[in-house]
Amino acid sequence: MSTAPDQAFATLIPDAQDFCRQLAANNTRDWYMAHKEVYQTRLKRPAEELLEVLRPRMAALTGGPCRTKLFRINRDLRFAKGKPPYKDHLHMLWYAPDAGAAPLGWFFGIETDRIRIGAGYMGLEGAALTAWRAVVDSAAGEEIATAIEERLARGDTTWEPALKRVPAPYDKDHPRGDLLRRKSMVLFHDMPLPEGDLAGAIEAEFRQLWPVFAPIQRGMAGI
Repeated sequence: MSTAPDQAFATLIPDAQDFCRQLAANNTRDWYMAHKEVYQTRLKRPAEELLEVLRPRMAALTGGPCRTKLFRINRDLRFAKGKPPYKDHLHMLWYAPDAGAAPLGWFFGIETDRIRIGAGYMGLEGAALTAWRAVVDSAAGEEIATAIEERLARGDTTWEPALKRVPAPYDKDHPRGDLLRRKSMVLFHDMPLPEGDLAGAIEAEFRQLWPVFAPIQRGMAGI
């Protein structure tokens, strides 16, 4: 008999937080290898199921293909010297729509003391960065800026702009200079502990963020 989604994911958050707290206190290869089966069965497999359950829903919401990603628990210490070998969190992404110059990412993360939801363009470069700046400068830019500001006023957070100055050829006093200085556009917030269906709760959070990113996606796809 197959397990209903709400039953399959019922313990993912407490299991992940318990595992991650223990890992944070014992971040060694010996401890992880002794508890690897716990990670595989109680974190990784349910997370992969969660990704797959939401994949067609995110494709339907955004009107494009969806690709998923579960972040690996081990760090590549070649690029993270001095850090512990394992990540004490469980992070995953849905890229939807996974098309055009830049895929739109939808983030869900279970951490030792919180649950995080996010969405946005986490790295813009080349043609994607050019398209982003053109959208910000377009007639839709004001609507997009207002939607982002409303989310920030409600408590969402974002990353700082990558550039100190507004890039050429845009005027240094451009009314949306803050957005033009960005090489990413993401919004994050803490999510309350869901009661019941975890997949449904995450989908509901993503649906609240979609109106912010829909005009950005349309604009970037049309450039």
